[in-house]
Amino acid sequence: MNAYLTALLAIVRREASRFVSQRSRFFSALVRPLVWLVIFAAGFRAALGVSIIPPYETYITYEVYILPGLCGMIQLFNGMQSSLSLVYDQEMGSMRLLLTSPMPRWWLLFCKLLAGVAVSILQVYAFLGIASLYGIQLPWEGYLLVFPALIVSGLMLGALGLLISSTVKQLENFAGVMNFVIFPMFFLSSALYPLWKMAESSELLRDICAWNPFTHAVELIRFSLYVTPNLWALAVVAGCFLLFFGTALVGYDPARGLQRRSRG
Repeated sequence: MNAYLTALLAIVRREASRFVSQRSRFFSALVRPLVWLVIFAAGFRAALGVSIIPPYETYITYEVYILPGLCGMIQLFNGMQSSLSLVYDQEMGSMRLLLTSPMPRWWLLFCKLLAGVAVSILQVYAFLGIASLYGIQLPWEGYLLVFPALIVSGLMLGALGLLISSTVKQLENFAGVMNFVIFPMFFLSSALYPLWKMAESSELLRDICAWNPFTHAVELIRFSLYVTPNLWALAVVAGCFLLFFGTALVGYDPARGLQRRSRG
């Protein structure tokens, strides 16, 4: 057990030191959702009224609706950015060195995920604090109950980035692949529009959004912020995490993935 904790602390400490040395990463993670909250939401407020839908008990403004989606945006971008460092570690050889340690491969990669999730949760809470100053008030219990939801959703999105990084050979290719994943996942979800609003335009788009794992991550965060359980969203997010993480383990198997790519 001491060896497992030592590995966890070492990986978290490495990620924390990298995060501290890249302070612009923290502020850039806040700029994107704040632009949506302050500028886009203000412009769409009159055009996009949101009716009474769970977990809300009254009509809400557009800023209130997109807040959980913007929290998910922070975790989505952070999960991909954290995986970008894995691609860099692959090229530098430190990832191969890490995976050849006596610790189980799944634990090492899981520690890497936890370290990235911890960073994303700090960013989300900083964003929620700014949103409260902006005038968006949430139930105080929601700030507590959203914490486990952020852990589960962050693990799922981080595992997706981990899966993608296991298939990318070069650092230059990861940026294109990352954009190909991030933007469809974000825009084809309930982060910006309710599913019933999407159905008014196209039933096909509505179905795509309903199948999008990011939609369920956003809804898990949304319901948690308003102290309402959403067991279906929790089950989908947890199931997707197990699927993504299990597949990524195969890609990071030195006997199947990294060594084979290095020979290629």
